[in-house]
Amino acid sequence: MTQPRPDEFIPPPECPVFEPSWEEFADPFAFINKIRPIAEKTGICKVRPPPDWQPPFACDVDRLHFTPRIQRLNELEAQTRVKLNFLDQIAKFWELQGCTLKIPHVERKILDLYLLNKLVAEEGGFDAICRERRWTKIAMKMGFAPGRAVGSHLRAHYERILYPYNLFQAGANLLVNLRKVRLFPIKEVAAHVSLKAPHHQVDQYVCLVCGSGTDEDRLLLCDGCDDSYHTFCLIPPLHDVPKGDWRCPKCLALECNKPQEAFGFEQACRDYNLRAFGDMADSFKSDYFNLPVHMVPTELVEKEFWRLVSTIEEDVTVEYGADIASKEFGSGFPVRNGKFKVAPEDEVYLDSGWNLNNMPVMDPSVLTHVTADICGMKLPWLYVGMCFSSFCWHIEDHWSYSINYLHWGEPKTWYGAPGYAAEQLEEVMKKLAPELFEAQPDLLHQLVTIMNPNILMAHGVPIYRTNQCAGEFVITFPRAYHSGFNQGFNFAEAVNFCTVDWMPLGRQCVDHYRMLHRYCVFSHDELICKMASKAETLDVVLASAVQKDMAVMIREERELRERVQKMGVVHCQQTEYDLLPDDECQCARCRTTCYLSALTCPCNPEVLVCLHHAQDLCSCPVEGYTLHYRFTLDELYPMMKAIALRAESYNFWASHVTDILEAKLDKKKSLVEFHALIEESETRAFPENDLLRHLRMVTQDAEKCSCVAQQLLNGKRQTRSRLGGGKSQNQLTVEELKSFVRQLYNLPCSIHQAPLLKELLNHVEDFQQESEKVLAEETPSAVEIQCLLDVSSDFDVALPELPVLRERLEQARWLEAVQAASSWPASLSLDTMRRLIDQGVGLAPLSSVERAMARLQELLTVSEHWEDQVHNLIRARPHHCLEMLEAAVQEVENIPAYLPNCLQLKDAVSRAKEWLQDAENLQLGGRIPVLDALLDLVSQGRSIPVQLDPLPRLESLVSEVQAWKECAAKTFLTKNSPFTLLEVLCPRCEVSTGAQKSKGKRIKDFHCGKKKAAKLESLSDVERALSESKDSASAVRLKEMEVLFSIRMANESKLLPAVNCSSLHVCVCQEAPKGSMLICELCRDAFHSNCVPSPSDPRSIQPWLCPHCRRSERPPLDRVLPLLASLQRLRVRLPEGDALRYLIERTVSWQHRMQQVSASWKLPALRDRLGSTPFAKVGIPGGLSSHKKEVGCGLDKKAKRRLEREGRCRTKKPQKKKPKLSKEKSREGKTAPTPSPSQLSDLSPSDDSEDDMVLCPAECCQQPEGDEVDWVQCDGSCNQWFHQVCVGVSPELAEKEDYICVSCTMKDGFVRK
Repeated sequence: MTQPRPDEFIPPPECPVFEPSWEEFADPFAFINKIRPIAEKTGICKVRPPPDWQPPFACDVDRLHFTPRIQRLNELEAQTRVKLNFLDQIAKFWELQGCTLKIPHVERKILDLYLLNKLVAEEGGFDAICRERRWTKIAMKMGFAPGRAVGSHLRAHYERILYPYNLFQAGANLLVNLRKVRLFPIKEVAAHVSLKAPHHQVDQYVCLVCGSGTDEDRLLLCDGCDDSYHTFCLIPPLHDVPKGDWRCPKCLALECNKPQEAFGFEQACRDYNLRAFGDMADSFKSDYFNLPVHMVPTELVEKEFWRLVSTIEEDVTVEYGADIASKEFGSGFPVRNGKFKVAPEDEVYLDSGWNLNNMPVMDPSVLTHVTADICGMKLPWLYVGMCFSSFCWHIEDHWSYSINYLHWGEPKTWYGAPGYAAEQLEEVMKKLAPELFEAQPDLLHQLVTIMNPNILMAHGVPIYRTNQCAGEFVITFPRAYHSGFNQGFNFAEAVNFCTVDWMPLGRQCVDHYRMLHRYCVFSHDELICKMASKAETLDVVLASAVQKDMAVMIREERELRERVQKMGVVHCQQTEYDLLPDDECQCARCRTTCYLSALTCPCNPEVLVCLHHAQDLCSCPVEGYTLHYRFTLDELYPMMKAIALRAESYNFWASHVTDILEAKLDKKKSLVEFHALIEESETRAFPENDLLRHLRMVTQDAEKCSCVAQQLLNGKRQTRSRLGGGKSQNQLTVEELKSFVRQLYNLPCSIHQAPLLKELLNHVEDFQQESEKVLAEETPSAVEIQCLLDVSSDFDVALPELPVLRERLEQARWLEAVQAASSWPASLSLDTMRRLIDQGVGLAPLSSVERAMARLQELLTVSEHWEDQVHNLIRARPHHCLEMLEAAVQEVENIPAYLPNCLQLKDAVSRAKEWLQDAENLQLGGRIPVLDALLDLVSQGRSIPVQLDPLPRLESLVSEVQAWKECAAKTFLTKNSPFTLLEVLCPRCEVSTGAQKSKGKRIKDFHCGKKKAAKLESLSDVERALSESKDSASAVRLKEMEVLFSIRMANESKLLPAVNCSSLHVCVCQEAPKGSMLICELCRDAFHSNCVPSPSDPRSIQPWLCPHCRRSERPPLDRVLPLLASLQRLRVRLPEGDALRYLIERTVSWQHRMQQVSASWKLPALRDRLGSTPFAKVGIPGGLSSHKKEVGCGLDKKAKRRLEREGRCRTKKPQKKKPKLSKEKSREGKTAPTPSPSQLSDLSPSDDSEDDMVLCPAECCQQPEGDEVDWVQCDGSCNQWFHQVCVGVSPELAEKEDYICVSCTMKDGFVRK
């Protein structure tokens, strides 16, 4: 904000503004008395009526015309006018000297000659300042910057312009010297010269100083008296002859010493009506500010006004239509029987108390007892203003109230000083402008002088301001100085009124007027006597005031009459002064209106004086004076007694009210007596006055206090019923409660709730002490704080500790929640930490909370950091190694929080360790893993977000197994086969006829009989299926054959000729045989050729199998053996592999049997049909032995090379020997060497291939059978497996020593140890 300039006007503080309600507005005098204690402190106040109070403007605009006053703004301000008067005197002095005054400029500013003259006089005069060289000091006091040689310029200007004037004012002129030099008149000298020298010519003009007539060109002739002086004889001498009229010192003294005319406003030459004046006013304002009149800010106009009145360089003149009599042109308010026709809805304004025509003559106004119509006091005056037009500092006549209403137009700016500061304001103005008050002692009563409020405030005078807008009242109080100016064109109306409280001030005002010799507008004594004469009808309050004032009046009158009698006045005469005009009753000395008494002298009967100035009447003997009186003292006493009787009842009541209002302690009365006094005042119709209003106010306050005290005492019940269980919105604070308790005890009446409320206050103070103790603790418990809050619910008091306690309760609960969460890290999640931090952010600052917040924030930061880092570690592709993740787990192990990602990482590390252990256990001791276990291990490994080194190898192994299964399925399964590979490879013991079961509902029982077999899906299922009956392969084969034979017999019996063909159901369609039928080679069932696929080559020797019996493609054995070899290279056990191995063993067993049969029976034809056995799953080509050897050798070599590549070739150690293999005992007496699937499943995992386990490569294989068949592996280059019985090796020897077959021994030269 910019600082104002030193000379810029600073607006004073605003005065009070009141906005009464309709009820308050109804009685103006009651409202004014109500606001008087506040408003009289500022001297003025503004009243804004209710919005709907808008009286019509009733003035006759067409008839209204006036001649305004001319106001030159720089002449209004007291100090500025003093400067202008001084400049006028200087200009007049030099003008009479024949010179024109030109005010010089110094430093580009007009030189303030008044200030320069004043400062030189204060510093001791021109000679003293020159002698002591203090002109630089004078320049600095005048505001000039030092060091610019301004002092010499000021000296020159003072010596040229002001020094001659000061010499003239001091009387140091040539007339004094003339009395010393000249002894006779000039004319006598001339006559003397002419008598003595009649023949010589005498000079016609001679200098009155030197008496010489020489140097006629330097001789000056006065234009006033024709005296002549040499220019060089004058003091001070003139260097040149003046060009204009010149006055001699004698004439100059006569002209300059003439008394000045009293300053006043001139009347304008033009008569205006409202329209013409408004056009002029608006034009002036818009031209001056170069803005539309309604857009000029009031602050700008205010500052510009005070700038203009304080400068002598600018001369702005305005006009003001003031003191226009409303009686002549009509008031702005409507009046009864007036020319303005009032609308029916506006008739309420005719009798309104705020109508300024009614207010002075209303009963509460003392002026209603003044019979004369006093313009401005009883009759409103009208004011038509323009921009800058002003009303100067003044107080109302007889120090009365005034009220001003602005009907319309732009605002009026007011300044006021309270009545108690009136004398202070007068003293300041007299001090700052003494010249004006010397010329006009009653200057402030002339309404022609204004002074800047900032100057008055700087001297300690309290000043207040306001802007009165249209439709607003401004009220001034007794002896309150006020002034102001108009912001623009407006129309206002003002009048005076006096209330009962004014009467003592009215008498003081008359005494003050007597001192100032100012006339009175009306006689105060006459007013008192007239009111006393109406004692019977007078208001009792007014009667009481009149009684007091009349007592003072009678006492003073008695003293004055006694003093006059002591002076010697003996003549008395009764005179009815109330019948005489006021100007005929004025004291010749003090201009006071005489009413009770006066003195006259026969020398001039028309001149009279008041008894205060009896000695100033004339010089005649006092005995001749006549005392004129209106009433004798004996007549005045009965009048006072009558008024006293009227006021007596009220006085007794008032005295009693005063006594109980001033009662102390135990003498206080109850509220009941107060109400009784109020009822008495209403019964006896006592008027509204300050005492009654005070009694009512005290009673109302006591009732309110009693009600509030009761509410406070019932605080618990009350507060729970308020605002839905909340506290009251307007609760008392503790300090207010203390003040309230003090107020209860300070009330003039006694309140029975006061002791109880004092006890409540004690409880509240105890609560505050307990709260202070709790709040002093750093971390109080929430239970403690809650207990205090529960206690506070009983108090209907606004306790300052409650917000703090609630804050601390939230803090304590938060701290406890943080502590509870921290003590149970498993529940301290990130969301919990964030929630706690969010809750903590909203808490009030506290060191413990801040520390907990810091720890929690740090923990959250660390947790979030590790959660993100662990999340990245878990989601990383490729996965990180176990060591890195273990290190991360160790880092997060000590974080006391629930971190899901970290727990997931920990779980992943644990699972990874378990998985690695499982993977290690899976291959422990060289065992071959089962596919199901391998798949489960791979599935587990894939779900673990850890880099597991064995996993890729296991996944590759699983992929190879799956590829193997697909290859086997392509090899064995027919197109769209309903069977799985495992079902096709396993032995078939559930053969049935096609007529019994459909294809879609075929029962797959592994064993013959009615028991359903479980579906074969895993290796354990196969092992269980093969070993459940503990039958040998021969037994299985016999079962199959038995079932087959029974089916064949059943099917063949159906086709016997004796059977009725129409009742038969054959084929897949279950119809009767017809046409060409195909017979299945295996089940011997008949099928329609068009229902089943026919043989592709009818001439083929291969048997035809039905769809029920042809379960597989029946691949040749040479295609099947590579599958088994490749499976052995995979080193994984799977059900299909065991089933395939068992299938091959059965096939090889069948082959051996066929070879034996062929050899024993010497049937070469059977050798050619080895591959055509219908029940087998594979075809057996010729030359099986050689093919087996080639395949076995090839497989051994491939397995050897594979093991060498994997670095898994082991040294020949006994622990690598295969353990004993279990084998079912054959129930047949045959020597089939084929091991059972259960036996194959127990083969120990070896580094070498199991390809040669299928057949013993010994030349004379004995094909041993039994529960256990011992095998041994060659430790030579072939790595083939042999039956121990076939090669002659005992189990103990196989465990302790290496075995090398015959082929390897011969080939490599090994010798068995």
